[in-house]
Amino acid sequence: MFDFSQKTLFLTGANGSISRAIARIFFGLGANCVLTDLDEAGIQTFANELDPSGERALGLRQDAASSADAENAVALARDRFGKVDFVVTGAGLYRDQMIADMTDEQWRQSIDINLSGVFYTCRAAIPVLADGGAIVNIASMAGHRGSYKHAHYAAAKGGVLTFSRSLALELAPRIRVNAVSPGLIEGPMVQPLLDARGPELMAQTPLKRLGTPEEVARLVTFLCSDWASFITGETVHVNGGLYIAS
Repeated sequence: MFDFSQKTLFLTGANGSISRAIARIFFGLGANCVLTDLDEAGIQTFANELDPSGERALGLRQDAASSADAENAVALARDRFGKVDFVVTGAGLYRDQMIADMTDEQWRQSIDINLSGVFYTCRAAIPVLADGGAIVNIASMAGHRGSYKHAHYAAAKGGVLTFSRSLALELAPRIRVNAVSPGLIEGPMVQPLLDARGPELMAQTPLKRLGTPEEVARLVTFLCSDWASFITGETVHVNGGLYIAS
């Protein structure tokens, strides 16, 4: 359906379930893939699995909370492939913590990874993004409705939504910027929540199931493609109807 040959994807948090699905689809459509993650060994192993030749997939260490890491990783992407066409920010941290018990460091860590990390990566990528490129920031349903025990995460993801809209205004018409807000998606991140409230949450979900990483990845692919050429500054939900935005 889409041809991403000669295009380059820069993907953070690329060892996560959703991000791995994104990488597989983009690679299968012909894109070069620069995959970054805090787990350097893990992301290099995944890059090698995706592309044993090493010609089109590059695994790099990037701490999302470090602006220097973002600058370095983007520079390596530019040196290897000449430019970046798509940026997808998938790095995130999701931990159970009540506000009353939350430490300053826990708050800062979540904001640094989930919000500042998006800023660092997007800022670093702007000079190397090709005309007609696209940025998709992975937000969350929590950024719209809040989340019990995850106030720091929800606050950061709410910031990602408004940052994405602002970035869309600044980068238009050269670059499109959109956000995707997943709900409950299969993978390790949501398992503790499902263990505690699974039946209740499924009862509240009109489609009566979890989403899959591939369903989120297909939406990200569409938003980066020419089929979404007149879409910018938007947020698209992927949650089976659990949260229906007005």
